[in-house]
This record gives sequence, structure tokens and C-alpha cells, in this order.
Amino acid sequence: MSAIGLGAMPLSTKDPRPPQDDAIAVVHAALDAGVTLIDTADAYSRDEAEFGHNESLVAAALRSYGGDPSSVLVATKGGHTRRGTDWELDGSPAYLRRACEASLRRLCVDAIGLYQFHRPDPATPWEDSMGALRQLADDGLVRMVGISNADIAQIDVARSIVGEALVSVQNQFSPGWRSSADELAHCAAHGLAFLPWSPFGGVGAAGSLDSTAPAFAEVADELAVSVYRVTLAWHLAQSDTVVPIPGASRATSITDSAAAAALELSPDQLARLDGA
Repeated sequence: MSAIGLGAMPLSTKDPRPPQDDAIAVVHAALDAGVTLIDTADAYSRDEAEFGHNESLVAAALRSYGGDPSSVLVATKGGHTRRGTDWELDGSPAYLRRACEASLRRLCVDAIGLYQFHRPDPATPWEDSMGALRQLADDGLVRMVGISNADIAQIDVARSIVGEALVSVQNQFSPGWRSSADELAHCAAHGLAFLPWSPFGGVGAAGSLDSTAPAFAEVADELAVSVYRVTLAWHLAQSDTVVPIPGASRATSITDSAAAAALELSPDQLARLDGA
């Protein structure tokens, strides 16, 4: 798997979002840059009426790619629902089974490479949701399992129930949001991939990263690269198991992000960023 993934969410949820041909070009640019992980979800859409939009878009991009997409890992999620434009939750085993089967159809695959539980549902015991994921893996509908927005206790329960099929945790982490640092370290200690979502702080904050993360901007000036490339290199330096999934709605953005895998930060620069 590539060191940097593509977060496909903005291709469906950003307002305004890019036209479909441009969105597909973003996915193709990611693949051309060596990205082999694409993160999507069934709930990534403008509203309930187009539920599944992002999965269908990713599938179309892979079908139309001129190269060989066989090494690409598509990671999708289930457990979020939409009511109109609102985001709601359903972590019940019956719903997760239906959601997974629908994702299989939209992605046009026999088994989903990485299926992630999108967010804990207070109305469903965590153990029941984890049991549903284990069953999906046992039944061959998914090859690997991940969880998202989970704390350490939930990670450990997932490890005990899902077993070796559990390979990843996707939590929010960025220069301005480091509250998942303990979960990141816990994943590293147990060999689980940690996928930071919103590594630049989210769609609303990414554009102002230069001003909100001045230490990162300073290092970017020193290295003559973008602040985004420095931010992703900092993520990668946290642990060998960290795989950032920056969102992108332009081909140039994901091409720049993918280049972070080759950017080396000095010990002094890392110390300054860690302490920022």
C-alpha cells in the first residue's frame, strides 16, 4: 500500500464539487502518482437522494483508468446514514450487512478490500457492531476490516472480536487536532494501520493551514515545498503504520500530496513541528 492515500470524500461532498469528468481525473492523477489506497464511504454524497455517490464515482474512475488498477485497495465504510442532508447512525448488524452488500454492488466487486465501521452508534452495543464486521469477513464479503472514530477501549474490543481481520483505525488527526495521539500510538504498538482523516484540519481549514500552523509553513519555506507536503511528511514520521488520506478535489493537489512520501524532515524540523 502506498504511503499516502486519497480521501475521495470532497469529490462528492464539497460545495461546489467538481464535475464528474474532473473528479475522475483526480482519481486518475492519484493513481498516476503511485497512490494505491482510495478511501470512500457509502454516505459520501450531498444528501440522502444520492447515497452511494462517492463509491459509484470511485468505481467509474477505476474502470476508466488507462493503467492497471489491480493493486489499488479501495477502503469504504458503512454505519453512517443520511436523512435528507443530515448525517445519522446505524451500527446494527442487520443494517451493516445491507450496507456492505449495497457497497459491493456499487463498487462492482465480489469482496471489499477494506470495510470500515464509520462511527460508533450509541443505540447499538459496540460489541454487536464488531460481531457484524467479523461475520462479514468470515462470509468472504470483505477481505479486511477497519474501524473509525474509535477510542483505545473500543480498539481493543474490536481486536478481541474481529481478530486478525482487523487491520486499521481511522481517526481525525492533524496539526491542530492531536487528541487521537494516544490511539495512534496504540495502533503502532499493535501493528494496526492508523489512517488520519482530515490531515490538514478539514475542508474548511485546509485553505488557511499556512496561518493556523505557522511552524509547518516555516518548514515548508525552508524546504521550498507546500505546507501540505510538509504536513503529510510529519504525519508519516509519527509511526511506520500511519497512512494519511488527504482529500483532494484537484489533480494538482493529490499529486503534491503523494510527493510527501519522498520528503525527509530533519530531526530539528520534526521537533519543532511536534512541539508546535
